[in-house]
Amino acid sequence: MALLVVGTLLCVSCWVSLYFLLCNLNGSRSCEWNCRLVTLVHGILAVGITGYIGYVDGPWPFTYPGTKNTPLQISAMLVSLGYFIFDVAWCVYFRTEGPVMLAHHTVSILGIMVTLWLGESGIESCAVLFGSEVTNPLLQARWFLKQTGRYATRTGDVVDVLFVLLFVLMRVFVGGTMLYCELSSPRPRFFIKCGGVAMYALSWVFMVDIVRFSMRKNKRWQKQKADRREEAAAAVAANGHDGKTD
Repeated sequence: MALLVVGTLLCVSCWVSLYFLLCNLNGSRSCEWNCRLVTLVHGILAVGITGYIGYVDGPWPFTYPGTKNTPLQISAMLVSLGYFIFDVAWCVYFRTEGPVMLAHHTVSILGIMVTLWLGESGIESCAVLFGSEVTNPLLQARWFLKQTGRYATRTGDVVDVLFVLLFVLMRVFVGGTMLYCELSSPRPRFFIKCGGVAMYALSWVFMVDIVRFSMRKNKRWQKQKADRREEAAAAVAANGHDGKTD
């Protein structure tokens, strides 16, 4: 347990150090810009490690939930635990996030801590981390596009579509399958199952916001199409008028 505490403190220190390093290198940028760079780094790192754990190192999370933690699983969880502690502290200090995101981070922290303390169910935690963080790079790309004035472009549309599709696939369908396997298996502890239910419920809270966003985005696309049709019709009419002779 002492090694886990030391490992957590070390990971928190690394994320904090990375943040202040970026603040020094990007002095002209805002604190949120640099924090989101840290978030992007964590998202890519977490997806890479947990993807390798699930698809290569094993065991397969849908078949073997509740198994003993492996050293690689422990390392992945410590890295993410350190990041979530840093990010919650940053969000509370700067008051940038609402209660839903803070609840998501809090549940993630508690889930990882319990998994490390029990010494089991690490494969489920890594699977949840993979599903939660796989959309993170797209979310950060969307924010950076907005900050640089490039969001209202085809690139911004592609990022939005990929984010929505990936979120629905991973959080709702794959996450629902993972939760079913977790609840139906006799191996995972009861409070691990409760944590899985809580994470899935939060995914549906986010899903409501995504549906609303998708509806607004679709209305905007429809309006843009209508505006383009009107512009094209006006151009045709103008060209036809110019071509007439008395």
